[in-house]
Amino acid sequence: MRGKSKVWLAATLAFLLLMMVSEMGWAQRSRARPGKSRTQLEREKRLALKRIKETSRILQQTQQRKEATIGQLNALKEKITVQKNVIQTISSELKYLDSDVRQTETQVQQTQQTLAQLRAEYARLIYTSSKTANSYNRIMFLFAAESFNQFVRRLQYVRQYSEVRKAQAAQITQTQTRLSQQLTGLTAKRQQKSSLLSTQLSENRNLLSIKTQQDQVVTQLSRQEQQLQEELTRRQQSVRRLDDLIAQRVREEIARAARAAANKAARSSAASGSTSRSPTATRRTEAAEEAAVERTDRVTLTPEAAILSSSFADHRGRLLWPVGRGFISQRFGKHPHPVLKHVVIENRGVDIQTNAGEAVRAVFDGKVLTVASVPGMNTIVMVQHGEYFTVYAKLRNVSVSEGQTVEARQQLGTVYTDAEGTSEVQFQLWRNSANLNPENWLGRK
Repeated sequence: MRGKSKVWLAATLAFLLLMMVSEMGWAQRSRARPGKSRTQLEREKRLALKRIKETSRILQQTQQRKEATIGQLNALKEKITVQKNVIQTISSELKYLDSDVRQTETQVQQTQQTLAQLRAEYARLIYTSSKTANSYNRIMFLFAAESFNQFVRRLQYVRQYSEVRKAQAAQITQTQTRLSQQLTGLTAKRQQKSSLLSTQLSENRNLLSIKTQQDQVVTQLSRQEQQLQEELTRRQQSVRRLDDLIAQRVREEIARAARAAANKAARSSAASGSTSRSPTATRRTEAAEEAAVERTDRVTLTPEAAILSSSFADHRGRLLWPVGRGFISQRFGKHPHPVLKHVVIENRGVDIQTNAGEAVRAVFDGKVLTVASVPGMNTIVMVQHGEYFTVYAKLRNVSVSEGQTVEARQQLGTVYTDAEGTSEVQFQLWRNSANLNPENWLGRK
């Protein structure tokens, strides 16, 4: 009997060890999964669905006209892009759920096997115990000992045997509880997977519907080739006017700052020297002033402006968006026209399509350098941040004036809505005379 007990104890310990190792292995594999976590995926999906709602509102404003417009096409393209992101995120979530379901199924199977083994062992214990169930058999077993030491060992054995039976019964109860929890969790995960599959199917139908709308808009716009060509010509003229204005203002600011620096240096030199300067000192001062006036490469920064410029540079990739809501409808650089074939358009900044009446705000602290009107670009505001300049074009009205100091998030004006119902602001970024890609500087919405 003692041999059987040892065998049973060894088998029980082996099963417990196997179960612990199995659960640890699954936990490690779960932690070792590459890619994004489910929490990140769910967050991205919520943000994408929010962007779809915003884009739908913007699209609805552009659809008030019967004729198709480039604004409608841009909104539909953005909606398709975000819709694809939603579907991709759902697919990633489904992969996680598939893995979780398979893992839970395996755990359930292992727990069922463990439970069956525990029940079988417990049944053998009950059968063995039944042979010495009455008090007479137990007493005979104890007093059949050949020595006192053997009597003590048999007494301990009887007590341990009873404790093992109780522990075995408790272990079976715990295993049954764990199995019930695992089965409940498995059912919930399968339901969640089914719901997510339904959502994915619905989002795929939405994507197909948006693509159909896009095809219809493209077809309508293709019939307006002459009108689109005329609009493109007017836009190119407006862009050139804006480029000329920006270049002029930057040159003027570079020259102004250089003259101010040269004058300050001259006054400092005069104050620290004698009242009558030598001819050599006079020539040096005049040469410095002439060089300052002729400087065209960069802005001469005061200590305060240098700090502001450095702080602006430190916010690369983290700048505020010039509007609170919207999407980039036309990116920086050269791109093919969305409808006209073999036509390439160039953008000095980014066009951000947004809601009608949306507030346009400063992306960083600075000073208003220019408020002007450019045909085709409506009203523009140019803000200086040391050697950096931000330009906000296509404003309906302006709430700041030249020379005014502004802070980040401060409203500069409101976006202009054109005759086609498209509300769009153009945002440009310059460092001295160099045009920069704003997308590399704006933070994530």
